[in-house]
Amino acid sequence: MRTLWTTAALGALALVTGRAASGPTIFDGASGVPLLVWTGLAWALFAAAWWGLRGLPRRPALLLVLLGTLAVSGAALAGPPNTSTDSARYAWDGIVTGSGVSPWAHAPADDALDPVREPWLFPAPTVDADGVERCVGPRTTAVRSVPSGALLCTTLNRPAVPTIYPPVAQGWFAAVRAVVPPTATWWPLQLAGAAVVVGVTGLLVWLLAAGGGDPRRAAWWGCCPFVASEAVTNSHVDVLGVALVVGATGLLARSAAGQSPAERTPPSRARAVLVGALVGLAAAVKVVPAIVAVPLVRRRPVPTLVGAALALALVFVPALAASGRGVIGYLPGYLDEQGYDSGAGLTLASLVVPGRWAVALSLVVVVAVVVLQWRRVETGQPWTAQLLGAGTILLVVSSPYPWYALVLVPWIALTGRWEWFAVPLLMTAHLLVPGAAPMAVVVPASVLVVIVGTWVRRQRGPGVPDGRAVATARETVA
Repeated sequence: MRTLWTTAALGALALVTGRAASGPTIFDGASGVPLLVWTGLAWALFAAAWWGLRGLPRRPALLLVLLGTLAVSGAALAGPPNTSTDSARYAWDGIVTGSGVSPWAHAPADDALDPVREPWLFPAPTVDADGVERCVGPRTTAVRSVPSGALLCTTLNRPAVPTIYPPVAQGWFAAVRAVVPPTATWWPLQLAGAAVVVGVTGLLVWLLAAGGGDPRRAAWWGCCPFVASEAVTNSHVDVLGVALVVGATGLLARSAAGQSPAERTPPSRARAVLVGALVGLAAAVKVVPAIVAVPLVRRRPVPTLVGAALALALVFVPALAASGRGVIGYLPGYLDEQGYDSGAGLTLASLVVPGRWAVALSLVVVVAVVVLQWRRVETGQPWTAQLLGAGTILLVVSSPYPWYALVLVPWIALTGRWEWFAVPLLMTAHLLVPGAAPMAVVVPASVLVVIVGTWVRRQRGPGVPDGRAVATARETVA
């Protein structure tokens, strides 16, 4: 009966995920409230599925985790991106790179790139009855082409500025687009995102089983509605960075497997260099995943940092040779746009002190978190320090974009600290209905939920993983 219940809950979750992905998007002029309702229903079914999985200690539980991951990720492919236009920019960068042009060399509005402009990314203007050209349709914005000044309609965000994405991200875009024709729209990056989600689920099963945790908690990543939406439907490149740091964490944890805390020795130099290389590559996907790197450096700082530096040099030196300082792209403008230079975008600190003082306070908190991670990390299971560090920094930075919180979800699964799910959930509410969920409310509410949830969880005591589930998982992974 429990198996039937769990299967039904996962099936319903997949159906709701597909309905949310295929329905009206916030780019169609529709309200974000219906999508928020579907999202809330998906989270309720996610909780129901987890309740069912907890009662299935044998091999069927892990089989359902895998099947649920495949079903939910597959359902998330049902429609185009519905909360972000970033994947259009990813596709464009991949197309430009595939044409032999540096993605940092020109803004999309530059006439030099006219030969590679695809109609699905640059639809033709519509001529009104009065003979005036206009850009119409969902996702479409108007910009003037440079230097001709002609009207250019595009589905890209920020078409007048160069790309912001670093070399490894650009390599990912180019690799995904290289195996499909330029006319292929959203689905290649969505499918690639789904493949990464499934791979990370497998890594989490292994990490949880090897560390004596409950391997069923890999479902907290694989079947999570937030992961399906942001990593698959909206295909955010953050998921690649997350996969790399989870891989680095697995390498570090494997070196301490089977040892008690008192017996644990630092990883070998070669392993530390490889851990550092994965961290460096993650940072070259997007800076955000690097916020979980500090606990991975602690036991072998020199070889780990050498590995990170070598990886960064490997990917940045060719980019610098091709594009010079242009490889920085729109990053400075983005930081200013988000209010980080002035302090206005640092919601949490701005509630305490104004303007530039908020920047100073945020820096102090970030440094304190890094120091605390450095002092408190455990080599064999660094994920508690990773979760607390990444979660605190995300709340301090107060980004309004929920997909930044993808970096939290693996560590929530590894630690069992469910209260941190409040961060992506409330940030999603802000994105869909910003008027009802402003950042000035979302960030403090997230902090409050995390504090209260931590207290409640500690009052209940730590959960005891089912021994049969752990043994089964170890046998399956082996």
